[in-house]
Amino acid sequence: MNVELTATHPTEVEADVVALVAGGLGVRRLDGPFEGRLWRSAADADPIAFVQVGREIRAPRVALVATDGLDPEDLRTAAARVVRATRGAATVAWAIDDTLPMAEYRQVQAIVEGAVLGSYDAGRWTSNGAPGAPGRFVLCGASEDMAEIATRAEVIARWTNVARELVDGPPNIVTPAALAERADALAGLQAEVLDPATAGLPALAAVGGSSAQAPRLIVLRHQPDGAPPQPRLGLVGKAVTFDAGGYFLKQQSDIVRQKGDMAGGAAVLAALGAVAEIGLPLNVIGVIAACENMVGPDAIRPSDVIRTAAGLTVEVTNPDAEGRLILADGLWYARRQGATHVIDLATLTGAMRAGMGDLFAGVFANDDNWRDAIVDAGTDVGDFAWPWPMHPRYERLIESRVADLRNTSGRPYGYPITAATFLQHFAGQGPWAHVDMLGPALLDDDRGDAFGAGATGYGVRLLVEIASRMGDAVRRGAQRESNSLEAFIRQQSEDDD
Repeated sequence: MNVELTATHPTEVEADVVALVAGGLGVRRLDGPFEGRLWRSAADADPIAFVQVGREIRAPRVALVATDGLDPEDLRTAAARVVRATRGAATVAWAIDDTLPMAEYRQVQAIVEGAVLGSYDAGRWTSNGAPGAPGRFVLCGASEDMAEIATRAEVIARWTNVARELVDGPPNIVTPAALAERADALAGLQAEVLDPATAGLPALAAVGGSSAQAPRLIVLRHQPDGAPPQPRLGLVGKAVTFDAGGYFLKQQSDIVRQKGDMAGGAAVLAALGAVAEIGLPLNVIGVIAACENMVGPDAIRPSDVIRTAAGLTVEVTNPDAEGRLILADGLWYARRQGATHVIDLATLTGAMRAGMGDLFAGVFANDDNWRDAIVDAGTDVGDFAWPWPMHPRYERLIESRVADLRNTSGRPYGYPITAATFLQHFAGQGPWAHVDMLGPALLDDDRGDAFGAGATGYGVRLLVEIASRMGDAVRRGAQRESNSLEAFIRQQSEDDD
């Protein structure tokens, strides 16, 4: 979808549809030639009402979309709904309403994001030739200085759609090898694909050994000219392209969703793509642990003891808790490559989805400031996150009699915290956070927002936002203060003020 800004009045723009916020005063402004038809039709917008046009304006239809317009999320959803409702149209124009109680840049950002997110179509494997999304989206009445805001919003939303495409993709097509090929083709990034068996990543090799699809460690590097060597942001993603559960085979109602168990890795890949296209002045490394978790002669058995890249041994009490095993090697590798600040993303525990539903991810960290920075970044951009606790007393739950650790507690409680406690052993020195995103990654139902059912690309916007904030801090000189987390947090506070 091409996004354009124009000073042309909505009555004169060449488009198939002109969209307006149904409850805004912009409807009144445009309603003169319609003799009140727009204002009367606005009451029927549930969520959209279409008005056929005679000679009142150039566009043949007006779309009136219901939203209170008080929150960027509302406008994002409204724009997505308009685009989804106008499939088959060539051009949709949106009239900026300067009477809404929202800054212009927030309107532009939310509307463009929503339009691009709404253009996503999961049905690329269908053969019925369904109408496509509009190829052109025009913002009428936006200031010229909003062009950069609109461009950035389009880039981030487009890469969010890339992650959605990967998560929605069938597991016979989106394999570890295919994911590696996709990463290798990304422009502006250095890509490296490692064989875990020869790269000293035994936990990833052990989990991936269950499948005929060989595991991969995919490494993406964004190293812009002029960026200081530190801080270096490390993004680690779980990419189990299909998770049968191993010898703890999943039940039917759950196994059908397991193509989505690579959503964390998809978010990392897409976020790196966006970071490179935007050109953030920050060193970023993405580490994606990709494999399948299947049943087979070489699959991990319950009670096996495996070694990790960090040297710690793990008693596998649950082969279906494989995500933390491959993340252990991914985290170790990211630190080995010089990452000073680390975030891992994973569809890790069903208990997180049971507790938080399909809207929020849970965030754990070894540093409260780093955790809060990630929660704040996610909430600001619509990837909602909530802080979760950690405490040393949870350590007893993963003690093993035969190895350094066990991968599950065997208790019927505390699953997300137990998983985070396990991962902390491999997080190394420096700020680390774990984002358990199982709930919002792949939706069974339409939540009534910009996404609809299916993959959301959760995490892409969050990661790009936190990378942008770190890049701003670097640009403004925070690196001169020993690259400390405190300097980053202080810079954030100054920005908020």
